[in-house]
Amino acid sequence: MNRTYLQMISGESTAHTPVWFMRQAGRSQVKYREIKNGRTLFDIVREPELCTYVTKLPVDEYDVDAAILYNDIMTPLLPMGVDVEIQSGIGPVIANPIRTRHDIDQLRGFDMAEELPFMGETIRLLTQEQLTVPLIGFCGAPFTLASYMIEGGPSKNYIKTRQMLLGEPELWDYLMTKLTDMSIDYLLYQIKSGANAIQIFDSWIGIVGTEVYHYRIFPHMCRLIDALHRQYPHVPITIFGVGTTHLLPVWKELPIDVIGIDWRCSWQLAKHMGIQQTIQGNLDPLYLFSEWSILKAEIDRILMHGKLHGRHIFNLGHGILPDTNPDVIKRVVAYVHEASQV
Repeated sequence: MNRTYLQMISGESTAHTPVWFMRQAGRSQVKYREIKNGRTLFDIVREPELCTYVTKLPVDEYDVDAAILYNDIMTPLLPMGVDVEIQSGIGPVIANPIRTRHDIDQLRGFDMAEELPFMGETIRLLTQEQLTVPLIGFCGAPFTLASYMIEGGPSKNYIKTRQMLLGEPELWDYLMTKLTDMSIDYLLYQIKSGANAIQIFDSWIGIVGTEVYHYRIFPHMCRLIDALHRQYPHVPITIFGVGTTHLLPVWKELPIDVIGIDWRCSWQLAKHMGIQQTIQGNLDPLYLFSEWSILKAEIDRILMHGKLHGRHIFNLGHGILPDTNPDVIKRVVAYVHEASQV
């Protein structure tokens, strides 16, 4: 196995800087679009052999140093009783949003192996037979899941979520406790099935202030991460969110191994904050549409900062955009490998 990704996180010497991309398996790939025609994401996820193929596509096409399980953060909400549909051009839309304590009471606990057997089989196929790189399992962080569940879908200002967070703290903690319990079981199931690493996507946590995060969210995140590390201390955990520069002083106190930064975050600022964990990021996805000389210069700048930091995983500051040219992605991977050789 190409273990460069895991070696970088653990502080071992590597032949080059590892690189992978969020949303590397998806709409930017011609073969994926052919598969997706007439199928929903949930359809693909429920077919282990097909999901294995989709997960492995970017490894074969781009030569990235890690694969991330093809899935969606909404998957574990379905067996909890959340009526969610992923609508094209919109995202997850929830027909039964959370409004009251009774709504939270209705969220069901469930057995992962019984309700999500296809996921365990996909991970086993990937890690035991198909992949030559580490597999990253993932979940949506409790806050981000809660934001979708409360708002009923994507939101620009998250008014209902913030109203519960700030105005009904006991109700908020009740929901977060349920989602944290589920997330622990969900990620442990992925690790037991063979996932080599975990990434927690807290996509929309950037709307929360530092002090509110510290009191209302930090304890739940610590409990989630501690539960994984107690059983699997050698499985690295990454956290990533958008617009989270102000949260880095709190995030660096979480018991995590990797902090993903978006393109808005300054490397100098991250250094000033004293982050010791591996940093993942942080090329602006729009650079992939630039002339090569411009793109190359930005890659060089990020690699320089990553080398100065000491432990760096090259990635985007968010996911690959659907119209990205696959040939550019492949060229970036090859250049990162070449330019970072030691």
